[in-house]
Amino acid sequence: GQQTSILGVADMLSERLVNLFMPGADGEGRPALRLNEKMAKDPHFKDNILFYEHFHGDSGRGVGASHQTGWTGLVAKMIQARGVAHDAAASPSKIQRQVSF
Repeated sequence: GQQTSILGVADMLSERLVNLFMPGADGEGRPALRLNEKMAKDPHFKDNILFYEHFHGDSGRGVGASHQTGWTGLVAKMIQARGVAHDAAASPSKIQRQVSF
């Protein structure tokens, strides 16, 4: 195991959750949409992301209700916060935005 702070643990969990919705490096689409070929690869659908309430533990495939409310709505805030943190690291003086939770 690797020791880390509670903030480090939160960051790792956030990254794993966000990665369910990011295009996979293997070119097979987003893990949450991977088993639905149209949603995973079709250029007209692949960027329409569904936020599921449950995820398969091994594959990351989204199952259950698909809407943008509930706890999975937090993913949008996580993506936004990670983008702001990335921008701040790249150019701290240019950051004008604030993320509120």
